[in-house]
Amino acid sequence: MRDIRNIAIIAHVDHGKTTLVDQLLKQRNIFRQNQVVRERFLDSNDLERERGITILSKNISIPYDKIKINLIDTPGHADFGGEVERVLKMADGVLLLVDAFEGPMPQTRFVLEKALHLNLKPIVVINKIDRPDIRPEEVIDEIYDLFIDLGVHEDQLDFPIVFASGRAGWAVKNLKDKRKNLDPLLETIAEHIKNPGFEPGSLQMQVTTLDYNDYVGRIGIGRVFRGELKLSDKLALIKRDGSVTACAIKQLFVFEGLERKETDRVDCGDICAVVGIENIDIGDTIADMENPEPLSLIAIDEPTISMTFMVNNSPFYGKEGKYVTSRHLRDRLYKELEHNVALRVHETSSPDSYKISGRGILHLSILIENMRREGYEFQIGQPKVIYKEILGKKAEPIEILVVEVPSENAGRVIDMVGQRRGEMVKMESKGNLNRIEFHIPSRGIMGLRNKMLTATSGQAIMHHRFYQYEYLKGSLRNERNGVLISMDEGGSTAYAINLLQDRGRFFIDPGEVVYQGQIVGLNNKDIDMEVNVQRGKKLSNMRASGSDKAAHIAPAIKFTLEESLEFINEDEMVEVTPESIRMRKLHLDPHTRKRYNLNKLEAPKK
Repeated sequence: MRDIRNIAIIAHVDHGKTTLVDQLLKQRNIFRQNQVVRERFLDSNDLERERGITILSKNISIPYDKIKINLIDTPGHADFGGEVERVLKMADGVLLLVDAFEGPMPQTRFVLEKALHLNLKPIVVINKIDRPDIRPEEVIDEIYDLFIDLGVHEDQLDFPIVFASGRAGWAVKNLKDKRKNLDPLLETIAEHIKNPGFEPGSLQMQVTTLDYNDYVGRIGIGRVFRGELKLSDKLALIKRDGSVTACAIKQLFVFEGLERKETDRVDCGDICAVVGIENIDIGDTIADMENPEPLSLIAIDEPTISMTFMVNNSPFYGKEGKYVTSRHLRDRLYKELEHNVALRVHETSSPDSYKISGRGILHLSILIENMRREGYEFQIGQPKVIYKEILGKKAEPIEILVVEVPSENAGRVIDMVGQRRGEMVKMESKGNLNRIEFHIPSRGIMGLRNKMLTATSGQAIMHHRFYQYEYLKGSLRNERNGVLISMDEGGSTAYAINLLQDRGRFFIDPGEVVYQGQIVGLNNKDIDMEVNVQRGKKLSNMRASGSDKAAHIAPAIKFTLEESLEFINEDEMVEVTPESIRMRKLHLDPHTRKRYNLNKLEAPKK
């Protein structure tokens, strides 16, 4: 038996988790000689590197003093809860990384709560200890308060603390110790996290992550919880529904550094990858054929947000995308279900549209972004919260919203959140910032970030996570103004946009080709208005004095994918292609749009 430690590393976005792992890999000489040593090595996905967040869990191992430390990198955002809950099941301990100034944040709390409920042993790392504005004593007190809030056992409160600087590559057990390397951190892991040891009995291995390879198909990654896994054994696959089928493994791999090393047996407690089982799924148990016993199923939180995905039917259909039909869209969405367990796909009455449910707008927008980069072209309806019925009453998802803002702007933030049915539950000072905690309906958060940044001159930092379902808080008034809609198709002109600037703010630049029914700007009034952005200057001989002055056009407002999804109303859609993100009206024809609006007004009267 090998001496093994299985530990998951959790941290809030931008608290230095990936940088710390980079330094561990460099100091233990895990990179091969011919391997390019790059920053943020575990953020291998393009989207992760661009956004600076971890989306997919990764497994690596680090050798230390004849001990193999299996390190599991977990996503930091609550929207990827489905990913977090699965991978934590492979660990025996958890490395909680906290910024020495910011302290524990809402997303940290979310993942930590999951870890402590699984009785994982915590080790606290106070990172970025070389910052000038650190407050380690206060941060440690906040961590103790957080643990007590989560209702942990007394033995979980007795956690070791390590101080570190991921960027500088050192860790110490006491702040006065000599700062050399990260060995004190590895020593703490080896000392405080238990070796899984051998669990006697017939084989039990649970699949917690899926990988895919074009040559070998599905690869199941998981931990051996009991017995040992041998390539030559007769095995059974136990599905989530309880059905048992015989299966055979063609290849078996364990994690050594950044590599997968082929082997013919895996010890109890180790993490491995199995190749050759075609219908393997997340949550399945691989067991001994003669005594197939399933492990308990992995519980996944229910989705809270849904969107409608539709085939693109705009005038620009098929011009930019490679996969544009309903069959392409359906196949891609069902393929995503194989490894994205927090996602739900429901077919609607229309053959060209699908209702997709997920944990939040970020969770679904990552899927949309991946699809458009793969060459898919489609359109999405307004995100809607998923309501439930509790004791005969309608209930909605409530989120914990934490806003950090300079004290002079705190009043504006409280007023803004209050208008969206948010309730303030806590307020505390942190340096020159105020940290305010609210309970707010999920529908109240949509579109809030942009408004808050505008109101606080870009100084507000907000984070939110799902809290619980509560009875409906009442209606929210639509705070958004009307939009400017293109009345024709063609290239927009600087002349037309310049003349229309007093009507509102534009989302397009001069020369951009738009179509009838596309949203081109935000109106100053609360009504929608059709505008002619294709209008050109009359090139006659007659000129009025002063009419040839140069046009001064304000820069166009550019929306990200998430901002577009939060901006649109019920009768609007976001068109997504590999090259563009456009907002448009559901009905492009103005007469159809008027009939739709009239029917909507008459519906309550009936």
